[in-house]
Amino acid sequence: MNPQPNRPYRKSLTSQGLIYMAEQEHEVTVQNLSISGALAKLNNDWHSQHIKDIFSILSASTSIDLYLPELRLAGEAEVVRVDTVEDHHITLALEFKNVAYYADQWQHQRTAYRKNVSDIGRIVLNGAGYNFTSVNVSMGGLMIRIAETVAVKPGSITQFEFKPLGLAGNIKIIWADTLADIGTFIGLQYVKLQNNELKGIPRFHK
Repeated sequence: MNPQPNRPYRKSLTSQGLIYMAEQEHEVTVQNLSISGALAKLNNDWHSQHIKDIFSILSASTSIDLYLPELRLAGEAEVVRVDTVEDHHITLALEFKNVAYYADQWQHQRTAYRKNVSDIGRIVLNGAGYNFTSVNVSMGGLMIRIAETVAVKPGSITQFEFKPLGLAGNIKIIWADTLADIGTFIGLQYVKLQNNELKGIPRFHK
């Protein structure tokens, strides 16, 4: 067999993790891993008879979220291939798109997985309205950036709207930090949302 010099080295392993697909979390076993992707087997909730359902889901979007706590990896990946294996389970070939390695064991320090989302929203600060760009979003809140310097008081509660995820309501300012030539970054926690159902964001509780 001819060597494949353009294919990244893949390390065989057995590691448990989670993916978020079709608004649900599913357990997977990662069978091999490289710097560019992974091969993951869906566990007992999916079998070969459900492969048509998988293709139906992926026809809408091939992008998924993944969380590999044993490897301290989390982020977004694209499903590039779907296969069945001898034990009638389904395997997914994943290509990493926006995956980070968390050396600080973030899953023990944060209450929820944070998904990188960059989109435009609106928030009221000091009685005035400001456009913001989201940095990341979780089931508990979001981090935003305002393009200008704004003085805000941590602990105060205000109103916001983030139409890309259908979010609006009251939110609490947890922290704020201003960086020269970049703007004001603010960490926010949901207090009371008009719509309590947040779709598209996994919890990833192992």
